[in-house]
Amino acid sequence: MTRAELAKKIYDIAHLTGEFKLRSGQISNEYFDKYRFEAQPNLLREIAKQMVALIPPGTEVLAGLEMGGIPIATALSLETGIPCVFVRKEAKEYGTCKFAEGLEIKGKKVLVIEDVVTTGGQVVLSTADLRSIGAEVSHVLCVIHRGPQFPEPKLQEIGVTLSPLFLKSDFN
Repeated sequence: MTRAELAKKIYDIAHLTGEFKLRSGQISNEYFDKYRFEAQPNLLREIAKQMVALIPPGTEVLAGLEMGGIPIATALSLETGIPCVFVRKEAKEYGTCKFAEGLEIKGKKVLVIEDVVTTGGQVVLSTADLRSIGAEVSHVLCVIHRGPQFPEPKLQEIGVTLSPLFLKSDFN
């Protein structure tokens, strides 16, 4: 599947119109429902295949952010053999009490995986959490960057490079 064909499939299945409140607090008249493309095995597999080329050399761990980044990180892990961790928005209060589940990431080069990024707010928070336990985080990979500015200022401020598979303008 070509990149243009993949963009069309994602748009056709996941693009919604109406009034939507985004995580950033912004109100938008369009929305990319990532669960609609993440729930389709053939589409998720193709997304992962096309995202492989965006993985920085030396990446040791893929960190899928709760909740939408987790299926993408898992698909990328299956495609590349790079192990992954699953990153909660906050540590659970029982069991292991961790916010990053799966394996030890201290001292490892960790690539943050997200589905759709608008302003990068959750990426900033999760990157701080991952760095607090010793992960080396310098890159973020997402399927769609739908924000008004690229590169994303919030991510530049924390020294993180965002590599999206698609920008919002790729769907016009």
